[in-house]
Formats: sequence, structure tokens, C-alpha cells
Amino acid sequence: MTETIAGVRIPDSAVALAATELVRDTSTELLYNHSRRVFLFGTLQATAAGLSPDPELLYVAALFHDLGLVPPYRGNDQRFELDGADEARKFLTSNGISANDADTVWTAIALHTTPEVPWRMGPVVAATTAGVETDVLGMRLGNIAESDMRAIVAVHPRPDFKRHILEAFTDGFKHRPDTTFGTVNGDVLEHFVPGFRHTDFVDVIQNSAWPE
Repeated sequence: MTETIAGVRIPDSAVALAATELVRDTSTELLYNHSRRVFLFGTLQATAAGLSPDPELLYVAALFHDLGLVPPYRGNDQRFELDGADEARKFLTSNGISANDADTVWTAIALHTTPEVPWRMGPVVAATTAGVETDVLGMRLGNIAESDMRAIVAVHPRPDFKRHILEAFTDGFKHRPDTTFGTVNGDVLEHFVPGFRHTDFVDVIQNSAWPE
């Protein structure tokens, strides 16, 4: 049976259903609800921007975008965004999706915490970031009708979401602080990990091995 939320049809292809099952089984309720909202908000924001992302690819990108915060996908030596991106590409290619489409999803996930750049790329990449920016940062909320907002949150609630998502971020990469260099993730650790100081870009330049 087709599921529609706020006028947005949830993809129900075999790949989409398998993605839903995987994320529900291995992630958390917090991240599952967040990821589904990212798809819904991303779709609505794309419409507002005149973009038409492929719904299935956007759905997989949204569902996998935070998998790198939780085991068994959470790694030790790269940015959490890359963990989720790598897993999504492996999942898609193993389910018969073309390498080109899998690369699009990989890019959408890898760049979802990078400001501005995704908006200059394809619709799936832009819409993934748009959904994240809406749900996490409250950006462009004015593009979402109040009735659509209520419908989405009714199905995928966000109780005390700000606190819980920050906890999930902290738990997801506090054991690999070096991977936060040059990303917004360093801000999270500075707030919640005592003694942590982000790697300063200016310090890296000034203390590089190049002689002056």
C-alpha cells in the first residue's frame, strides 16, 4: 500500500523497502525518524527550489546519511559522512543500481554537512542537504507549509530533538576527533568533549613542514 506524507509519496520499490528495513534494524529510532524527515523535507524544499530529484535515490541518501554515527557502520579513521556514503554505495550496487546513480548518492551523503556546495550540484545532492538543513538547523522553514510540517512530525516526531541529535553526533565521532578537521563536527566536540579544541587551519599552515 502506497504511503503518502504531506503530499509526498514514500518510494516503495524493492530497493527502497530494503533500505528502510536495513536502517530500521541497525540504526536508532531517533536517526530513523530524522532520516525519513530529511527525505520529506528535502523533497518539499526541492520543489520550492524548482528541482526534481529522483525519489528513490533521494530516499536512500536520506536514510543512509547518518549511518556512520552508529555501529556496525561507525568507523575509526574517516569522517562519519564517508562511512554512510560508502555503505550506501555498496548497498545500491549490490541491489543492481548503476554505478553512476550509486556515486550520486555517495556524493549526497558525503557532502551533507558541507555548506553551499551541494546546492550547486545535482538535484539529489542538493535535496539531501536541504532536508538536513531544514530538520537539524531550521533553515528555510518558511518554505514548508504549516499543514505539511504537522503531517510530517505527526508520523516522525522530534521530541527534544536538538539535545538528542547533538548526543548522537557526539557519540558518533568523539572517538575519532581528528576526522572533524575542517568540518562542522569539530564544533560539536568543542561543546561536549571536555578539553577538545578543534584543529586550527591557520595553525596547520603556520606549523607545516615548509621552511620559510
